[in-house]
Amino acid sequence: MDLSRFERRVYTPFATPLEFAPRFTQALGATCPKGKGPRIWIKRDDMLGLFPGGNKTRKLEFLMGEALAQGADTLITCGAPQSNHCRITLAAAVKEGLKCRFVIEERVPNSYSETASGNHFMFQLMGVDAITVVPGGSNIAQAMNDVADQVRASGGRPYIIPGGGSNAVGGLGYVACAQEMQQQFFEQGIRIDQVVVGSGSSGTHGGLLAGFLGNRIQIPIVGIGVSRDPVDQEPLVYKEAMAVADLLSVGLTIPRESVVSVGGYWQPKYSIPNATMVEAVQLLARTEGILLDPVYTGKIMAGLIGLARQGFFKPDENVLFMHTGGLPSLHVYEDVVLGRENTVV
Repeated sequence: MDLSRFERRVYTPFATPLEFAPRFTQALGATCPKGKGPRIWIKRDDMLGLFPGGNKTRKLEFLMGEALAQGADTLITCGAPQSNHCRITLAAAVKEGLKCRFVIEERVPNSYSETASGNHFMFQLMGVDAITVVPGGSNIAQAMNDVADQVRASGGRPYIIPGGGSNAVGGLGYVACAQEMQQQFFEQGIRIDQVVVGSGSSGTHGGLLAGFLGNRIQIPIVGIGVSRDPVDQEPLVYKEAMAVADLLSVGLTIPRESVVSVGGYWQPKYSIPNATMVEAVQLLARTEGILLDPVYTGKIMAGLIGLARQGFFKPDENVLFMHTGGLPSLHVYEDVVLGRENTVV
């Protein structure tokens, strides 16, 4: 599929590494049925551009291309108090000389703090222009439109980016990722049997699925829900994948059965720590020196570990974990991750 017809700003002038994780594989295998588990590979999208990386960078390459083509001077987006997406959007705005405003949704009551570290510290350091905080369950689209009206009233030209950068334009970033991975599989002589990806706002999962199907990459993708169980999550992923397919205009059909997700590992609530997340973060850090975050990648890896122990993956299958970043928020949960604070379930 030819993506060159879409406006794009390139923030990562290299393919992110695709690494085998031998010590993690060994440690995980020891806890699997008959002491044998899958071989784990990691796609290091935590090393993407717009420091310190993460999957939103791929989406923002296309979203920023469109924003600049439209002459925008202010980006408006939304997320939770420790939003990786907001942080990377702000980094892109700074790089392009644009203003940036956030609508922050307090999905967990009283979770927003002016003095928080992690991503909130980076919001302040990089100079976010304004933050509007709204309660969980608010009409976020309307709140962003209200901010856009304020920008227009002051003579600005706003460009609204949905949560997670998850729309058809943003999804093109993971179509490009699918093409990048296909080339890496060929060059490195790697056969991947299954891919595990986080499934939240659905842009990464849906975009990658459209990219795999459009490029005839016949590898199943398993999404690990970070905020919803399959009955609620899979329709969102399907809708996103279909939107990306429609934008590509190549006659691509997305079979509903190709959308697969697993729930349970995000509970008790979005962003609230749990014991399986803590185990996953510790295990990867202590076997491979690779860091996960508690809100997204930690729970996604917990899902991979849980599925491996259930025998979902065959022994010696090559399973690829999509590492989508999120490092800054790890610092907010230091006591929990190191076991100094007993707030996990």
